[in-house]
Amino acid sequence: MLQSVYYGQIGQQDVERLLGKYGKDGSFLLRDSQSERGALCLCVRKTPFVHTYRIVHSPQGWAVETENKEKIQWFQSLDKLIESYKETPHNMVPLLYPLEKSHLNEEERQIRAESAYMEM
Repeated sequence: MLQSVYYGQIGQQDVERLLGKYGKDGSFLLRDSQSERGALCLCVRKTPFVHTYRIVHSPQGWAVETENKEKIQWFQSLDKLIESYKETPHNMVPLLYPLEKSHLNEEERQIRAESAYMEM
């Protein structure tokens, strides 16, 4: 499932446009973090915003980064993290509807491919 919602190196503005056009409250996708190499961002639509949560990976596993860096819950896999947050929001916007790439029309896929950025 994760490959179908992983958009790679897509910018925040493109995420907001995609979730605004194709999503509804609770729609989510994953993208690469633009500010922290190796981290991912979990982007979730809750009108009128797209909320972004950073997901970090360490030897302990995968976790959603908290503001105070305390009480982080670690998961053995990214799949388990997403499934847990789908069942129990953990003080986040609930993950209800994966915005799968296959749901985008060909025009959107082309725009997304052209707008990818490169991290140095």
